[in-house]
Formats: sequence, C-alpha cells, structure tokens
Amino acid sequence: MAESVKWGERGARLNDIAPGIIVTPLAIDEFNGPRGDFYKNMFAKCPAGRPGTADEVANVAELLMGPAGAFITGSTILIDGGATASYYYGPLKPKQ
Repeated sequence: MAESVKWGERGARLNDIAPGIIVTPLAIDEFNGPRGDFYKNMFAKCPAGRPGTADEVANVAELLMGPAGAFITGSTILIDGGATASYYYGPLKPKQ
C-alpha cells in the first residue's frame, strides 16, 4: 500500500494478487499426496468448493491492468474461492 502512494505520484498503480490453491502440476501432487485429505476438506468446506484455475487468476490480472481497473491501486486481491473467509467465519474456523 505504501509503495502505491509513492508510485502513484508517477502515474503508476500497484496491486497484488494473492491466490489460494490453483490447479498446477504441483497442486495436483499435493492433492494426491500425504496432505491430500487436508486439501479435500478445505475445498469441500469453502464457498467455491474447488481449487482455482490459472485462467481465473489471469482474469483478475486483466482487470487490474486494464481500463476497468483504472481506479484500483494499493490493493491485494485475494482469489481463493472463499477459503480464507471459511477459516475466519465458516466451517473451517478452528474450534476454541
């Protein structure tokens, strides 16, 4: 955020994309590995119910870099299908 103020003086916009689990060969290995049950549970209990795709991340990048995102700066866009929200407010929230 702080850098977006500095770079904004030069006409630039700075943003960040923070993806969750995105389907890649590494993610597929993790899903089928020893921690696979953890990921399957997370996907089952998050709002999207699935991992993301590279195209979905690219869509966010297109928004941020294109004219439709001209007023967005200093932001981190969380693209995780609601997994983080589920950890704070939903069925993935740790029991206390």
